[in-house]
Order: sequence, then structure tokens, then C-alpha cells
Amino acid sequence: MDINWYPGHMTGARRKMQEDIKLCDVVIELLDARIPGSSKNPDLDDLIGNKKRLIILNKADMADSAVTEKWVNYYESKGIKVLTMDSRVRKQTLKVTAAVKEVCKEKIERDRRRGIAARPIKAMVAGIPNVGKSTFINSFVGKTSAKTGNKPGVTRGNQWIRISKDINLLDTPGILWPKFDNQQIGLNLSFIGSINDNILEMTEVAGEFISFLKDNYCNILAERYMIKDVDDVFQIMEEIAIAKKCVKKGGEPDIEKACILLLDDFRSGKLGRISLETPQED
Repeated sequence: MDINWYPGHMTGARRKMQEDIKLCDVVIELLDARIPGSSKNPDLDDLIGNKKRLIILNKADMADSAVTEKWVNYYESKGIKVLTMDSRVRKQTLKVTAAVKEVCKEKIERDRRRGIAARPIKAMVAGIPNVGKSTFINSFVGKTSAKTGNKPGVTRGNQWIRISKDINLLDTPGILWPKFDNQQIGLNLSFIGSINDNILEMTEVAGEFISFLKDNYCNILAERYMIKDVDDVFQIMEEIAIAKKCVKKGGEPDIEKACILLLDDFRSGKLGRISLETPQED
């Protein structure tokens, strides 16, 4: 499969971010903890430049904790402050204020020396589609301030949100980049739902995901779908269809429906804690 998805609105969103980032002191970059490499937009590095940055590994409750720890060490070794969280839990998002102040301590101290008091930190929230930016913001604010959804492309415009006297957040749309370096990135983004399902061949995507599970989390297929001692990917799809009663008229297994169900189970965390990639040493 040749997977790429870069709808026209993303070009405009990137241009607007390029303008707005000049107004910001720090960028809060949300990554999906299951794919902290693939969910990192390389274009954002160019946009951020030398701005301060805080990385949040979101949906950490769905990722393999041992692998997540490796990713935290990886990014912190590059001098980037990292937090892990499930942004649906407001108590976890509240630690962001202290982290932002830590990252921006030089700016805060510089303002203090200049006699500038109580000027809020302006923070841009950025990330790819479906990484949980709006959920994070709503949890952080404590009310619904940003639209949320389980499909990519819900947030379309930039909006400023006042968190407190200390921090103002700029919500931005999720954007990808025009061409992925390799197709594993495209697959990983497809697995988590950051690419529009309507442009994908879901049985092929599910087949690749099943191959990954077989090699890395084979017990999940047995625990969730009662599949044991089956090696053929298509046969596993049939077994999932039978286990979850995905059948067409006449009793034939509905493979496509079973594949969509499998991916939905992964995206919602029903398969347990799974990480799709580990950091590679530079």
C-alpha cells in the first residue's frame, strides 16, 4: 500500500500555524504514546525552530509502559521535557502548568528582571490528527472549549483559550506532512486512526496489524478472540469474524466488518496496552 493523506485544508492550517507561532512562547506537542516516532510531524520541527517545547505522550494508558519509558528517555536525551498521560483524566493534565513554567523559566525570569509581572505564557498546542489535542485542552481547562471526535479533522481553525492568569493556549488543527519517509509510518498512522479510513483498504491495514500482533503480542489474539495455533493472516480474520459474529447473509464470515472491528478494538484500548514502535538510536 502507498499511504499518504494530505487534504487541502492542511496546507492552509500549516501556513496559519507558521504565522501564529511567532506569538507563542512554547509549543506543547502531543504525540500518541503508541507511536511516538511516527506521530511526530517533521514539518513541525521546522515551524518551531528555536522555540521552547514540551512533549506530551498522550494515550499512555493504551501503550506498553516499558516501551513508553524508553521513549521518554529518548526525547529527554535530546533536551526536551516530556510528560506521559491519559488526557481524559483531568488530574493528569494539571501537571502541565508546572511543566510549562519549567520549560519557560528563562522567559519568566527575563520578564521579572524587566519589571513585567503577570504576563501569561502563550502556548501553542500542536499535533497530528486524532492524537487527542481537543480532549487534552478540554480536560486541562475543565470545560468543553474545543470540539472533540474519534475521527481526524475535527478541529479546523486556530483558537485562543485562556487557562488561567498564567497560561493562554492556542488550539490548532491536526496536520500531517505531504509524504511519509516510509510506509511503516503510514501504516502506524492508519492503525491509530490518524488517516481517514475512507481512503484506506481496511482489510490490508488490518492484515498488517495482525502480522504485527503475531510477532509482538500474539497472546492478545488468543485472549480477545480465542484464536490459537493459527498462522495464516486471512484465516485469523475469519476466526475474528466468527468469534465476534460478523457474518453475512448465508453465514459467510464478513471479513471487512471483522477487520474494522479489530482496528476499532485497538484504537479504543480494548486490546490492552500495545506499543507499535521503539525508539531508534541516532
